[in-house]
Amino acid sequence: MAHHQDLREFYMGKDVGDVPKPALVLDAAIIRRHCRTMIRTVKELGVGFRAHVKSHKTAEIAEMQVDDKSLEGNFIASTILEIETLVPLLKRLKAEQRNVNVLYGIPLVPSQVIRLAKLALEVGEGSISVMIDHPDQVAYLPRFYSITNFPVSVFIKVDTGYHRAGLPPTSLNKNGLLDKLADAIKQGYARLLGIYSHSSLSYAGTTPQEVVGHLITEIEGCKEALQRHLQFFPEKDLIISVGATPQAISTQNILQDGYSSPQLSTLRNLLKSPFANDLEARVKVEIHAGVYPLLDMQQMSTNAKIQMGGPEDEIAISVLAEVCSVYNDGERPRPEALLAAGTLALGREPCPSYHGWGVISSWRQSAPLPSARLIVERISQEHSIVSWQDKQADSSEIPLSVGQVVKVYPNHACVAASFYSFYFVVDSDQDPEAAKIVDVWVGSSGSYMTEVALHSRPQ
Repeated sequence: MAHHQDLREFYMGKDVGDVPKPALVLDAAIIRRHCRTMIRTVKELGVGFRAHVKSHKTAEIAEMQVDDKSLEGNFIASTILEIETLVPLLKRLKAEQRNVNVLYGIPLVPSQVIRLAKLALEVGEGSISVMIDHPDQVAYLPRFYSITNFPVSVFIKVDTGYHRAGLPPTSLNKNGLLDKLADAIKQGYARLLGIYSHSSLSYAGTTPQEVVGHLITEIEGCKEALQRHLQFFPEKDLIISVGATPQAISTQNILQDGYSSPQLSTLRNLLKSPFANDLEARVKVEIHAGVYPLLDMQQMSTNAKIQMGGPEDEIAISVLAEVCSVYNDGERPRPEALLAAGTLALGREPCPSYHGWGVISSWRQSAPLPSARLIVERISQEHSIVSWQDKQADSSEIPLSVGQVVKVYPNHACVAASFYSFYFVVDSDQDPEAAKIVDVWVGSSGSYMTEVALHSRPQ
């Protein structure tokens, strides 16, 4: 990765405020902490774990997500590029005698079968799994086998109420899907891992109990799917893969001394023995999540964890933007400022807890922000308008100046990160001001844009 090395050699050691903007910044210290907490949680619960990489798209964070040799190297990716980015890591994990598997996280796209097979051939048998929810997808499994000469691992996608993809628990054998899959397994084209559900209904939660309730409902839906269709599953070792970041974070409350709730007790028992030995199969629950290393304003709004700090403590991702202009002199009905960053820098995903498109950090403010915070209130393609979130603060001037660099916490980390080909990394454990660039990480969103980065670099 010569381009990646060029970026690192030029930017490492520089002040993050001097980079071309808008730019995306990650705090490695917060990411490490979130990843370690998740690992402790799944080990305490005795469940499997599968790390989604679509939010960050980097091998560096993926490695942190499974940074414990007792964990298998199980991942989910939304694009083939993301899987390709993981290949060197997967090979290292295999060299450590760890099982590895990457799930292509949408129902099988026929045009991608050949690329998936070639990746599986490079990493090894069992390294790639696919998701199916339609009988016509089964016809493409032999194409994978024709390239690899070994079966592709398969999850059946269950819809437990989110209605994005998958089949209802009562209807997994849609038009003979399970019959066709059983035949593919018999012929050696496929190996069934289990059933998979992803329910983002928990994103609308506002309390730990509510979010845990969504996870319990999701597991119960998967249990129903297995109970109704077990006769179609020749394998007796199966996985129920469930979760989303709010649900995964809510399970971390199990680590809090003295905290308990009926929902958490129910969940713990359900994870330990989902069928209470009442099923002719050995079923293990696996939790999956992706954005938890970074977090964002939307995730903060779920209040999934009982002991969670504010955005400055918990959100590892921010967008650096420059102030274009300030309107404090009565030009407008209320004080405002103009940022040189808009939809293409922040995304345009709403957050249920407030009406804006990003929150301004107190980083490098000349004076601490008052209790009323600044938000990105309006947004267009390349620019956005900053104002006070609390209208009662409108008598105060916006404490920003032309040319000032601010950090904005985005509503949705996954969307914001997708606009950037590489990320500037700081480490607040080493540098409390989080100002010194300690690394540059390249994502799989597209080209590295090295020429742009290096030609627009500060002199």
